[in-house]
Amino acid sequence: MSQPSRMYIEAREIPSVVHRLLDEGRDAIREAAGLLQAAEPVQLVTFARGSSDHAATYLKYACELLHSIPVASVGPSLASVYENDLKLRHSACLAISQSGQSPDIVRAAAAAKKQGALTIALTNQSDSPLSTAAGELVPLLAGPEHSVPATKTYVASLVAGLAVLAHWRGDNDLLRAIDGLPDALDRALECDWAALRSALIHASSAYVLGRGISLGIAQEAALKLKETCQVHAEAYSAAEVLHGPVSVVGRGFPVLAMVTDDATNPGFTAVCDQLAGMGARVVSTSSRSKHAEMLDVTATGHVLTDPISMIVSFYKSVEILARELGKNPDQPQNLMKVTETL
Repeated sequence: MSQPSRMYIEAREIPSVVHRLLDEGRDAIREAAGLLQAAEPVQLVTFARGSSDHAATYLKYACELLHSIPVASVGPSLASVYENDLKLRHSACLAISQSGQSPDIVRAAAAAKKQGALTIALTNQSDSPLSTAAGELVPLLAGPEHSVPATKTYVASLVAGLAVLAHWRGDNDLLRAIDGLPDALDRALECDWAALRSALIHASSAYVLGRGISLGIAQEAALKLKETCQVHAEAYSAAEVLHGPVSVVGRGFPVLAMVTDDATNPGFTAVCDQLAGMGARVVSTSSRSKHAEMLDVTATGHVLTDPISMIVSFYKSVEILARELGKNPDQPQNLMKVTETL
């Protein structure tokens, strides 16, 4: 590809997208947080698919850590296919969809609202059916995204949701880190994950590991390896990979470890070293592993925002890898930009 891919261009837009979201979207974020404060929900449920569901996984851990209320990912088909509306009084619902068009997410959000849940949509299309169904809207303000693999809309979903949670709690330290994200993500785009590309250049399969707050980031990275490079990548928690999945690990098997500098780090790095001892080629975002290759990462000032810089650095690297493999990252085989699932 002689011209920059749309994926490359859109990934480069991420810092400016986050800046616009935190500027122009601040009122909507604060309004949603205020409604959550007033509602005092006993639980939060999420409706999402694909990259949006990976954002929901990230926000699940962030919400449980910040607010100590359980968060459940609910299958939209309960409402759209089975026509079974859940009892969601005293709950809040977060519906995440980049396009806001998928009928199952729209139906699930409408059902949650009907059942009395405070229902908030995170979507890039402010005039979409989801925006109407949910009642409350936090627009992502990412602008048009043309490449099939989502990049800037995924990051905007992470930041928008986390900002709502931070304002809901009144966590000034986290809010300062969020406000610093545009500069941090500019730096993250300069990180060169050449070791990851080297590990994957001849790979047909790989594992991407996360734990806790980084699990949703790992899920997103694995999806992007499938979409852009046709690498059969699977995401696992570091707490689970040593069960059944480890049986396929052999010499040179590539493992990307999205390790955060929090309470999960010691156990996570021990798993990385154990996998490396089995012959796996482990590349890690942590410097604490004795046997993994370390990737350059950008610190953001808070453990909850650090995974966001990791996925931005990954996006840059996976786009390069796709082109090195002779793939067009903008048009993965068999995929469309908007998938409308019932």
